[in-house]
Amino acid sequence: MLPDFNRLKVFYYIFNLKSVANAARELSITSSAVSQALNKLETELKVPLFTRLHKHLVPTLAGEQLFEIIDPFINQLQTGIKQILQAKQIPSGMIRIGSPIEFGKSYFPRIMGAFRKKYPEVVFTMNLGDPSQIFPMIRSGELDFGMVDVFLTRDQIQEDFGIYSIEPLIDEEVVMACSKEYYEMHINRDHSFENLVTKEFISYQKSSLTLRNWFKHHFNKFSLNLNRVLTVDSHQAVITGIKNQLGMGVIASHIVRRDIKQGKIIPVKTRQNDVINKISLVQLQDKVPNLTEKTFISFLKTDILSSGKSKKFVNIS
Repeated sequence: MLPDFNRLKVFYYIFNLKSVANAARELSITSSAVSQALNKLETELKVPLFTRLHKHLVPTLAGEQLFEIIDPFINQLQTGIKQILQAKQIPSGMIRIGSPIEFGKSYFPRIMGAFRKKYPEVVFTMNLGDPSQIFPMIRSGELDFGMVDVFLTRDQIQEDFGIYSIEPLIDEEVVMACSKEYYEMHINRDHSFENLVTKEFISYQKSSLTLRNWFKHHFNKFSLNLNRVLTVDSHQAVITGIKNQLGMGVIASHIVRRDIKQGKIIPVKTRQNDVINKISLVQLQDKVPNLTEKTFISFLKTDILSSGKSKKFVNIS
């Protein structure tokens, strides 16, 4: 059983200050109250913590051992409380963020660096993953907030969205694409539904949900029984599969902007505009952000608006 924490606090001051009277002054209580707390703690532990000499206390071995346990805890507690109070005055401490993998790797390190130039007491933890991973971590409190994309979801998300605040911030252009070699051999400018559905595909999940949504958007038809030659839970793996002529896949165009410009990857266009994937800021609806979180989220939104980030992610020309 754990001993009474108030008595441990009294013991800590007695040990540090080497007397009951000094501990009493530091704690703003009477010497009698300090002596009583020490006696009760020794009774509770069934071991003497000090040898009483005239106006002097000598710690026993048990007292030394107990202090070695308590001292780091007290120091960490004092430091932690100082940080908690400081975070109410200036942005400081840790921010825990979730993000799509490619977006997180390409965007967040830069903005984190810019933010820390203004607020050097802030540190970050970032978890990269899909919505099916990010949402539960926000719900459980493991993340303070997350950036989530929906169209490129690897699995259908089973979530109660009513508990979240979801704010779209960035438009990300999503295209069906293949390698130049695959295009010339299998597509050859025939972008009709009848031709495309007969080809090979790289899918994010067994249900082919992302592929089916692309066909629904462009042709208002659901594609059934697609020939999936690779199913893989990674955007980057889909891109690698495309480059290696495995077939067609749905990807975010800005990730392969250079390959598209160089003609190595060919987007398959139709008369419809390309799908726009919304990257949204997600927080628990009832969570009250602290000063650090509020300041960073404001910084994030300002950066997105001022840098034209959404336009950059859509424009591949």
